[in-house]
Amino acid sequence: MSEQPASESAAQQQLDPAAADAVRAYAAAERAKTDTLASVLEDIAANGYPSPETGVPWETARDAHLADLAGEQTRVA
Repeated sequence: MSEQPASESAAQQQLDPAAADAVRAYAAAERAKTDTLASVLEDIAANGYPSPETGVPWETARDAHLADLAGEQTRVA
């Protein structure tokens, strides 16, 4: 990363407001995913791995995720 503050760099271009909002939304979503992962890892560190009986088979999780993705896709007539 540059040592210069953003206001001093002549090569930088400002984003339009919609693009800036999209970048902020993406950053927030990535931060939320990272926070979730960190929480899971902290739980494993504190309590150990969960027992297999309390987990969800990966096939079930995969199928549910794929179904969610299929429901989110926009359809074009």
